Amino acid sequence: MENAKSQIQPVLSRKTSESLIPGVLLCLGVTAIAMALQSAEEMFMGRAWLESLVLAILLGTCIRSFWAPGARWLAGIKFSSKTLLEIAVVLLGVNVSARMISDAGGSLLFGIIAVVFLSILISYGFGRAFGLPHKMAVLIACGNSICGNSAIAAVAPIIDAHNDDVAGAIAFTAVLGVAVVLGLPMLAQAFQMKPTAFGVLAGLTVYAVPQVLAATAPISSVSAQIGTLVKLVRVLMLGPVVLMLSVLAARGRRKTESLSSVSFVKPGKAPRLGDLVPWFIVGFIVMIGLRSANAIPHALLLPIGHISNWLTVISMAALGLGVDVRQLARAGLSVTTVVTLSLLALGCIAWVLIQTLGLNAI
Repeated sequence: MENAKSQIQPVLSRKTSESLIPGVLLCLGVTAIAMALQSAEEMFMGRAWLESLVLAILLGTCIRSFWAPGARWLAGIKFSSKTLLEIAVVLLGVNVSARMISDAGGSLLFGIIAVVFLSILISYGFGRAFGLPHKMAVLIACGNSICGNSAIAAVAPIIDAHNDDVAGAIAFTAVLGVAVVLGLPMLAQAFQMKPTAFGVLAGLTVYAVPQVLAATAPISSVSAQIGTLVKLVRVLMLGPVVLMLSVLAARGRRKTESLSSVSFVKPGKAPRLGDLVPWFIVGFIVMIGLRSANAIPHALLLPIGHISNWLTVISMAALGLGVDVRQLARAGLSVTTVVTLSLLALGCIAWVLIQTLGLNAI
């Protein structure tokens, strides 16, 4: 039996690897074109007005608009958009040190926490004002204020959200998330934002950790580092929020169920710790620790940075290939309005925090 298992395992691994190849090669092809276009911009216009990161997203989205990749491509596209980008985030940690975190200060930390909770309340208020059901409003509020799909997926089982509500809330995260990634760098240039201020703005408004990297990298490495740190704190807020919702859900069940019925969260409903704190966040923190302890040779910092950048561009191509702009039409006018207003409100709150802390002068 053991021999059979040992023979089957390599076969399965080989099949899995082979299934990734078409999609990964497609993403590499889009990446190569994006890199070539950036080089052409630098050659003919003196500078790259659109970085390869942005070009990869746009090219991928254009391809997806005219052609939906079949089953043979999907595994590689998903691997590139998720796993490769998570690895890129981990590698980004080598450029961050404990000193940089301490320099950010406690005021920024408490400001991030306040922004998250205030944004949840405002977003939920928008949802109810526009007639969305309670659970749908909660999903949008948490997804918008914390970390998009991850927050929605973590919160949904806690509040017993219907699959249709989950699908409707998630529909916007891909399309609107890409729009934010593309629009924020232009906003930074229009308002002449300092790298630190832009990093904080991106960290507070962009849905996913990897997308923060995509939005900030074209501006500066400082923006990318600060933005990732801010987003890290924002993601970690998912734990307390889920805990609070679990308590509220249990109280709600006590009011509607008899004393003999189970009044707490059902077994298996609460997400695991690994769901609340993704592995790449742990890896990012470990890299920060290694850099702070000078355990990473300085000669490796630049090559690691280049690898992280390449992986990010490949992942942005995959992200574009997974975006169906027609999802906007399916989401409905009320959801569209609530999500957009919530994001604008979050941006305004973040801007107030930046101005209050004087970060745009740094």
